[in-house]
Amino acid sequence: MAFYIARQASKVWRRICGEVALEIPLLAQKWKLLLAGLLFQMMDFTFMDWRPEGFIIYIGLDQYFRMLGSFFFQWELGPDKAYISETVFTFIFFSFFLWTFHPFISQSKKIYTVLIWCRVLAFLVASQILRIITFYSTQLPGSNYHCREGSKLARLPLPDNALEVLLINFPRGVIYGCGDLIFSSHMIFTLVFVLTYQKYGATRWVKQFSWLVAVIQSLLIIASRKHYTVDVVVAWYTVSLVVFFVDKKLTELPDRSPGPTSIPLLPLSAKSEDGKNKEEHKKLLNGIPHTQ
Repeated sequence: MAFYIARQASKVWRRICGEVALEIPLLAQKWKLLLAGLLFQMMDFTFMDWRPEGFIIYIGLDQYFRMLGSFFFQWELGPDKAYISETVFTFIFFSFFLWTFHPFISQSKKIYTVLIWCRVLAFLVASQILRIITFYSTQLPGSNYHCREGSKLARLPLPDNALEVLLINFPRGVIYGCGDLIFSSHMIFTLVFVLTYQKYGATRWVKQFSWLVAVIQSLLIIASRKHYTVDVVVAWYTVSLVVFFVDKKLTELPDRSPGPTSIPLLPLSAKSEDGKNKEEHKKLLNGIPHTQ
């Protein structure tokens, strides 16, 4: 696909158009993989709806830590500050999302947006399959405040039709779900993003900061009682292993040489070529040697 851009166009706009020309053919080849990965995100929430709610145990607050052995980490944020962990997760998600599109505006680029998302979605799907199997086979009492005994939000309402079976988790189930604990979905996304940037990112301090934020996010998830410690710990080593082995099976991403895009955004016109030739001829007449 050829793009013709006026010479007075800004550098950022020319980079964006050049990157679009590079990414569209990749999107045409890989759209099925991207679509399958995106559809699986909805399947993950659907399986959360179908988990056996009858096995979820509700216990009193006074027995909460004693029964589950959670004395290891008793500090908590409280219901009024649970938003902090979601804020950090939102920061991680959108920071990574924006980074994957940096080739469209940045002159220094190392990745192709379509190919990096194919890789990320492969990591997510493999991890989420293991997560679905795990929380179906291992049921723990809901760790969040709304899952405790006496809460009106501990159970979702019964669906009235088949459509509600698929949509019951949106949006109430996402916020007030109980039982999909081992292992943490928030940590799946966080670790996949951090591990991907660790390999393909270019800024060292951002990599170090990403790992620090991942650790903070882990503690905040536990402190907000969205997951048990075991959910977060299992996510750390499971997602890391999944990314390691899946990455070995996938084709390595092609290297992008540093510098501007290889697509000629502003091809020289015949007039420009004539002017260049006249300038070189004038240099020869003046006794200046011509250099290639």
